Amino acid sequence: MWSFILILILGSLFGIIIQYAELNKFDVISSQSQLKNNTIIKTILLTIGVGSILLSVIIGLGLASFHIKPLILSGVVVGGLLFGIGMAILGYCPGTMAVSVGEGSLDALIGIIGGLVSGFIFTIIYPHIHWLIGTNFGKVSLFSLLEHHKFIYYLLVIITGIFLIWLSFAISKDKFKRNKKWIFSGIGLALLNVIVFLKFTTNRPIGASTSYPYIADILTNTVNNEYFSKIKTPGYWEAIFLLGVFIAAFINSIFKKEFKLKLIHSNWEKNKSNSRIKRILWAFIGGFILIFGARLAGGCTSGHIISGGMQMAVSSFIFAIFVFAGLIVTGKLFYKK
Repeated sequence: MWSFILILILGSLFGIIIQYAELNKFDVISSQSQLKNNTIIKTILLTIGVGSILLSVIIGLGLASFHIKPLILSGVVVGGLLFGIGMAILGYCPGTMAVSVGEGSLDALIGIIGGLVSGFIFTIIYPHIHWLIGTNFGKVSLFSLLEHHKFIYYLLVIITGIFLIWLSFAISKDKFKRNKKWIFSGIGLALLNVIVFLKFTTNRPIGASTSYPYIADILTNTVNNEYFSKIKTPGYWEAIFLLGVFIAAFINSIFKKEFKLKLIHSNWEKNKSNSRIKRILWAFIGGFILIFGARLAGGCTSGHIISGGMQMAVSSFIFAIFVFAGLIVTGKLFYKK
């Protein structure tokens, strides 16, 4: 029971942090895909920069452990591209959808439905797509490469962390530069990730996308299979975590009198259309592609890019590169008038 409550609290904190800087908003994420608003990328860079330094210290002190995602090259590359494409079309991430549903965004709810269908289908076809996922090259990270040269490892982590922090502020020079909320959210996400990593809390990274096939498989009673056996433990954790995210966002939006049922957001209407049917269709497609890409790569924005980036995992940096490639190319083409 205590474990359930703790995960719920951690999810609630995540939701509050995301909501504070509006990192869940369709207009913010879709504008990032068009390179018109850099709030998302600079927050991620700041989170990884601060978090990598803090995490290396607590792991060095024995208070936490590494949880590196393996380098499965084709899965990470193809999954990253699909994730970026889905993220641009949908305008949400697996974790931010729960925040936006808590605020009344109906397109995020449609995206969740698309993600659940995608998770179910991925479970069914998983035994037949090992060729697409590819060869497992192991848990490759900066630490594994420099395990016997720890001074160099810590030095490089500090240098890389400082560089990422500097880069986040360097690209902050846009029309949204007066908004400093991303700074507090970036630092808050770094601290929260470190807390989740601690051995006396949950001893694991934050994640969201595994909950989609987990919930879909339970709803359809598709549990006697290879993939569900693999994801049932992290899927259960992430499902509770996202429940906490949703509850916090819902309560906060009600308290601030900002809860509003909404299907079409301003950036969609401006660049696409005000057709409800089109938005519902594309939200479903975007959610489907997003979760399928996440499952191919074995993680999402929070569970792969941020958590993995903080651990200097090679797979996570490769995933991040292809996610943003898919996101930006799709954003430029998809939202082109």
